[in-house]
Parts: sequence; C-alpha cells; structure tokens
Amino acid sequence: MKGKFRQLLEERILVLDGAMGTMIQNYKLLESDYRGTQFKDHPHDLLGNNDLLSITKPDLIKEIHGQFLEAGADIIETNTFNSTRISQADYHLEGFVSEINKTAASLAREVADQYTAKNSQKPRFVAGSLGPTNRTASISPDVNNPGSRGVDFDELVEAYEEQTLALVSGGVDILLLETIFDTLNAKAALFAINQCQAARDLPIMVSGTITDASGRTLSGQTTEAFLISVSHAPLISIGLNCALGAAQLRPYLQILSQNAPFYVSVHPNAGLPNEFGAYDQPPEEMAQLVGEFLEEGLVNIIGGCCGTTPEHIKELAALAQNYPVRKVPVIV
Repeated sequence: MKGKFRQLLEERILVLDGAMGTMIQNYKLLESDYRGTQFKDHPHDLLGNNDLLSITKPDLIKEIHGQFLEAGADIIETNTFNSTRISQADYHLEGFVSEINKTAASLAREVADQYTAKNSQKPRFVAGSLGPTNRTASISPDVNNPGSRGVDFDELVEAYEEQTLALVSGGVDILLLETIFDTLNAKAALFAINQCQAARDLPIMVSGTITDASGRTLSGQTTEAFLISVSHAPLISIGLNCALGAAQLRPYLQILSQNAPFYVSVHPNAGLPNEFGAYDQPPEEMAQLVGEFLEEGLVNIIGGCCGTTPEHIKELAALAQNYPVRKVPVIV
C-alpha cells in the first residue's frame, strides 16, 4: 500500500478523517461504558479514556470510522492518540498499551478494507496515530525549577517504540505523528520508528501544532524551525493541525508549502472554541477557508481536527475533487 499511497498523492488531494474525540463525546458515554467487562473491577476511574473504547466499545469505534469513510475520507486514524504508556499512566493502564494499539489498528483496518472492497478505485488507508503524550521533554513542569523535566528522551523512545510495534502488528499503512507541541518529543518518536524494523517501510506523516498568534509551537519554535528540525527524517508529509482554525493556520501553512521538500497536510480545528469551549464552525464555512489553501496550491492532504464531524469531511472531500495537487518543490 505504500507505493499506492505515494502514487495517489501525485494524482489528487487526499482527505483525512475528522475528530474521533468529538464524535465520542456525542455518545454521552458513562464510566460503565469505558470499563466494559474487562475493566469492570479496575480500581481507578476510566471515564474519558477514549482510547480504551477500542477494547470496551469496539462497535462504536468502527461505527465512527465508517461514518468518516462514508463521508469520503481516504485516510482514517486509529483511536490511539493517547495510547503510550506515558499517557495511559494517568489511568494506571500501562500494561494494556500493546493491546489498546493493536486492537485499535485492527478495527480501523477492518473498516477501511470493507470500504476499499466496495470501490477498488478509491482505496482507503489506515494511519496509526501517535500523539504528543501529556509530557514535554523540553519544558519544565515546575515553574520554580527550570531544569526539571517530566519525561526524558529515552523514556519517550521506549514508549513510542512499544506503540509503533503494536500499531504495525495491527495493520496500519501509515504512521502519523500529530499535534506536536514539543519537537524533542517528535524526535524521540521518529527515532523509535527508525528502531522498529517492521515499521521502516511505512510512510511517516508529521503534523505540528502552532499554539497561538505568536506563530510558534509550545516549545518555542517557528514553523520554519520546526520544519528544519524534522527534515532529517524520511517523511512523506509534514503539516499542521489542532489549536487553530483554518483561517489562523493559513500564514504558517504558506511557510511550510514554500519550504517543505515533502507533501503538505493540514487538519485544522472547526474554528476557534466559543465561550463554552466548543467548536461550532459550520462545515460550509470551514470548507470555504480550506478551499483558499487549495486555490493557492498549498496542500496535498486535508482533514479535520477538534470539532470536525463527518459533515465537515464530506464538504472537504467534495472540495478536494476540484483542485490539482500541490507539486513538491525541489529545495536547493
């Protein structure tokens, strides 16, 4: 599938799915839903551990994948954004990391293959989602001790290697490092992937997060600095997602498009959060803004992050058919 994925990137704009977390929230699940049978006696709260639902509510996760594929997504992400032992430590589930990742990848694989079988002219791909973890290797968690760190590079490498191996065994086509707020965390993930022999042939997508109008990541890098910091890796794409809506991402996306010797992706939030913390940008409005990216030839892959639903992805999929692909520049 690696060769097919690259071939399609040369032929047309590809569409990534939308927000798994947003979709799960719509189901109004209870603690008992997260526990299921396997974790009914777990001594710690599990409410909010969305990644665990791949084990305890697999049909729900498959249903969400199916809704995004029905809307026209070419790529669905595994439900594994927080599936490292570092993040799962919040729920005391470090020992279930491999099972969570492999199960999530298998579910996405199953649904993607069903849709590919319906239309072989539109193959569907599974991207293994590797989130940033809930710790940063570059910033101190203690304002009184700038040298303190909540995690070190070796711990991150070990955690990402464990996750990568499980995702690969579950059948992913792509590895997607997303919502990167600390490039050192991303470097650990890239190193871990390189350590995994089974993962070395998989395309790697990297997507950073510009946190606010400063135009920088949380760890202080500009878009161009972020690009330079990860350009040593054999990436198939680099992009931006989360924190901002499409309107706010445009200038940073322009920088990536001009300078990246890779394909470029973007999956913005559905606008900025309202006074209640919800994302309520209508699909048509988001599509209009993303359409400006396509008019300028800035991107190769479009999708959605926080607040985006199958309705948003349907609009983006229709939009993608009307524009030629961005040609990767030769950087000298």
